[in-house]
Amino acid sequence: MRKLRIMTIACWTLLGAGLWGFSEIALSASQCKEADVNPVSGHTECVNPLGAPVDPPPTRPPVVKLAVFDFELDDGTPAAAFLGQATSTEATMERVSSEARRMLAESGRYMLIDVSQVDAEPVRAKSLRTCDGCEAGIASHIGAQQALIGVVKRVTQTDYYVLIRITDAETGKVLDQQSANFAGGPDGWASGVRMLLKHQVLVSADEP
Repeated sequence: MRKLRIMTIACWTLLGAGLWGFSEIALSASQCKEADVNPVSGHTECVNPLGAPVDPPPTRPPVVKLAVFDFELDDGTPAAAFLGQATSTEATMERVSSEARRMLAESGRYMLIDVSQVDAEPVRAKSLRTCDGCEAGIASHIGAQQALIGVVKRVTQTDYYVLIRITDAETGKVLDQQSANFAGGPDGWASGVRMLLKHQVLVSADEP
């Protein structure tokens, strides 16, 4: 009989401990966003209590309406001087412009404004690089906040520069200007533009 009482007390003790543990977990779950078991005490502890202050997510800069004009070719090779015309095809430059627009759009920082219907002479003649900043006014006219012009400057058959300039459409102020030298023929120009955008232009856009 005595043994029976001892076993009954033990059972109730174990049951009470189990219910206490369950209630402790339930309490933690109701009061915590996140709970964990302390390896020393064996008790559940609140890691992230409800209502605890949390750091707000970093503010994301507003998306900028950007007019990306077709990239222009400045061909300074002896062959171009001799022939009196550029030595690359229009299709090559179209690939360059398309790659730049793709990267800028996918960055999430810009909303590209359509420039295909712009009839301004410097745009049609692809002479924005020499129009003394006129791209800003053209961009503003079509509703863009910023304007981007790009130039591939060919020095030799296998040596070229890529230059990119971004200006404020309202003030004409140059916001960013980057350039880099690359080796390769026309087939690699789009790759050079991609590298400049990735490692210099889009990086500088993250700086305050």
